[in-house]
Amino acid sequence: MASVAFIGLGVMGYPMAGHLKKKGGHEVTVYNRTSARAEKWVAEHGGKLAATPKAAAEGKDFVFSCVGNDDDLRAVTVGADGAFHAMKKGAVFIDNTTASAEVARELADKAGGGGFGFLDAPVSGGQAGAENGLLTVMVGGDEATFASAKPVIDAYARMVGLMGPAGAGQLTKMINQICIAGLVQGLAEGIHFGRRAGLDIEKVVEVISKGAAGSWQMENRHKTMNAGKYDFGFAVDWMRKDLGICLAEADRNGAKLPVTALIDQFYKDVQAMGGRRWDTSSLLARLER
Repeated sequence: MASVAFIGLGVMGYPMAGHLKKKGGHEVTVYNRTSARAEKWVAEHGGKLAATPKAAAEGKDFVFSCVGNDDDLRAVTVGADGAFHAMKKGAVFIDNTTASAEVARELADKAGGGGFGFLDAPVSGGQAGAENGLLTVMVGGDEATFASAKPVIDAYARMVGLMGPAGAGQLTKMINQICIAGLVQGLAEGIHFGRRAGLDIEKVVEVISKGAAGSWQMENRHKTMNAGKYDFGFAVDWMRKDLGICLAEADRNGAKLPVTALIDQFYKDVQAMGGRRWDTSSLLARLER
């Protein structure tokens, strides 16, 4: 059992922190910008409530964060009441936010200077993966820090992998999002084409999902896409944030991402349709509007 803090109780962080308490058996202190959500978590899971990220991190062995973007992450780490001001020597800060590799390297340097570890550890698996404790965690950092933190991370994960030094976790998550964007667009076009051709989409997917076209997206999203249901899942706003990170990194490293750039604009169209909070599978709605 470790002394743990979790900062950021959104759609992902709330159940992740719950798994650390229930499955991991750890002593968990939580902080959330909206205190009512943190109070709800404590009422449901036990543990303690902190008024600031700094207070949450004080004396803890492991501190987790899962917030919105680079600016949010800097605020809860090195801001006025940030967790980094209270991290004890030898502790580890694990960031589950999907952010830039640049901020991951920046914070890893600051953590090293403060005598504690830092891991960038973005996740994949969506809300369902978080709720079921079945997330895939892509980690950047040094091997010793990773080895100490992995048994704790395991509480909410089915796969945890060290991808390389600081920033490598975020770079791996970028690849994940690039691949998902292409798959969802392909699935949307396939369903759209099948409907126009007068085919039974359920029968089509039952067959092709067992062949080379099969994917997680096909298995888990074709039914809701075919039914025109998008009010759940990973929001278009979040996907555009993630793809923006991918495209910015590509500008830095010289990678060519023509399809990713195009699909990012397709998601911009979905936002204009009122689908900012729709699931990413709503690319089909753009084709059928």
